[in-house]
Amino acid sequence: MGNMNRQWRLTKRPVGEDFDDCLVFGEEPIGTPGDDEILVKNLHISLDPANRVWMNEGDSYKAAIPLGGVMEAFCVSIVAESKSPDFIVGDVLYGFGHWEDYTVTDGAGWEPAPDIGAAPFSAHLGVFSVVGPTAYVGLLDVCDPQPGETVVVTTAAGAVGSLVGQIAKIKGCRVVGITGSDEKCTWMTQELGYDAAINYKTESVFKALLKHCPDGIDCHFEQVGDAKVLDAVLTQLNQYGRISLCGWISVYNATAPIAGPSGLANLVMKRGKMQGFIVLDFPERIAQSHTDMRQWIEDGKLKYRVDVVDDLSGAVEALHTLYAGTNKGKLIVKVQDDPLLG
Repeated sequence: MGNMNRQWRLTKRPVGEDFDDCLVFGEEPIGTPGDDEILVKNLHISLDPANRVWMNEGDSYKAAIPLGGVMEAFCVSIVAESKSPDFIVGDVLYGFGHWEDYTVTDGAGWEPAPDIGAAPFSAHLGVFSVVGPTAYVGLLDVCDPQPGETVVVTTAAGAVGSLVGQIAKIKGCRVVGITGSDEKCTWMTQELGYDAAINYKTESVFKALLKHCPDGIDCHFEQVGDAKVLDAVLTQLNQYGRISLCGWISVYNATAPIAGPSGLANLVMKRGKMQGFIVLDFPERIAQSHTDMRQWIEDGKLKYRVDVVDDLSGAVEALHTLYAGTNKGKLIVKVQDDPLLG
């Protein structure tokens, strides 16, 4: 272990997607853990749409990153030093950490990583840490799909959406995915088993949903917040339909108000439910999600792909690909390896 800690610090609040000059790359000496603290070595860092929200001045479901603070992220890390009775050197942990090589923490919010079976190390962030449990509870707990029902998913080839669609198929549902390229449509239908896929850039989503959802829509997993798409879903929502709001990425970089859907009245007429959620609201379901997903992967029922950036210095550039939708799979920054992992 060297003496210096590379890191990205937030120096000002971004406007729109112009966050390049707001995050500054530098280094400082690696911190030393005090009593009841640990030093974690960050191995993989998750890049997520919510990263942009955390840069804003106002709080979201968590406190805003303070100016001058190190950029935050979900991480897979290994304990490098420990002065805590709760952790030992070599423990692999999931936690809410930072864009840096090493982090000193009291361990609050850090948990032992689950057994991922024979899956590669990238599956920690590719499936098990955040995106898998998010897909699992957002679909099964919020929407509660039943066999034979129709489920529609936006950002359906993304890290969360692709898992949502596959879990819905495992549960016996008809699944229609919405995405932004023909290549992703092909991947969803030919590799993931979706019943149909819609390219919103080249097709009328309203007409395509009429075609592919002949019995209406029972469950919808929303991540974008595009008013036209959501209105198309609301128009075709079945009685007692359920909508799970996982994200609203269309506004994360917006510099002016964006119009919302106009068809919300149909929720009343159809006695529908639309619920926002954060995976952190379901701590009691995380272990079961890990168990089920590990089994589904071993059985060949659940597939995923990752898009790995091979250096911490490339994190900001990689974040732009996330908002452009050009990444293919869960976007991960590989910070470093560790000999303890073999």
